[in-house]
Amino acid sequence: MTFIRTTEQDSHYNNLEEMTTQELLSNINKEDKTVANAVEKVIPHIENLVNAIVSKLEKGGRLFYMGAGTSGRLGVVDASECPPTFGVSPETVIGLIAGGDHAIRNAVEFAEDSKDQGWEDLKSNNITKKDIVIGIAASGTTPYVISALKKCNEKGIVTACITCNEGSPLALTAMLPIVPVVGPEFITGSSRMKAGTAQKLVLNMISTASMIKLGHIKGNKMVDMQLSNEKLVKRGTNMIMTSLDISEKEAKKLLITYGSVRKAIDGHHAH
Repeated sequence: MTFIRTTEQDSHYNNLEEMTTQELLSNINKEDKTVANAVEKVIPHIENLVNAIVSKLEKGGRLFYMGAGTSGRLGVVDASECPPTFGVSPETVIGLIAGGDHAIRNAVEFAEDSKDQGWEDLKSNNITKKDIVIGIAASGTTPYVISALKKCNEKGIVTACITCNEGSPLALTAMLPIVPVVGPEFITGSSRMKAGTAQKLVLNMISTASMIKLGHIKGNKMVDMQLSNEKLVKRGTNMIMTSLDISEKEAKKLLITYGSVRKAIDGHHAH
């Protein structure tokens, strides 16, 4: 397959600076509407990856996301939301970004071009065959990611990727590639837009489906969520009230005593 970098192809629109605000917004929205369809086409591949992740995490393994720039930030965001949402350890899902944590807020020049740092970052997290690594790169050409996945392949560590270009070096490197093809961006080459949206949708699907399969949701409720603010304490209290048919005061007392919705309900049943 010939590698055509569709994320870099010329926009379907021109003279953007001459458009009205309404025209700009409508056309961006028109392009955004195509993204979910692109993701839908790769659901079978996402399914295979989720099953692989669940298998690894059930055995005590970890999930790593790694990328550069926008792609790296999206991975870090998804990883950082797993502990508060699902009550898992911060060590369960780990986001790595080229240039380190400083790169979350700032562009780190040429960090993505390193062919050694990706593997070094994984080694510093004591990567093993129990773990699984997902490389994220809209272009599918980021050396930081590709070189790290190649090293993982050599070491027998399961690799996957999320990229938006078919036949890219990254897609050909990963054992489990996910390639939602979103086509040219509204602003030529600005892959933080449609490609970034596609990556965010796929990441949501991966982490959410995996955590549900691992038992961190009951019914449709976040029973393992961390109680990190009053809104979540209130939500947890309401869950317990509904589940146990008790007063708000009793429910909140149980929640504070046990520290999570699941433990509060289980503790109440045990008595």
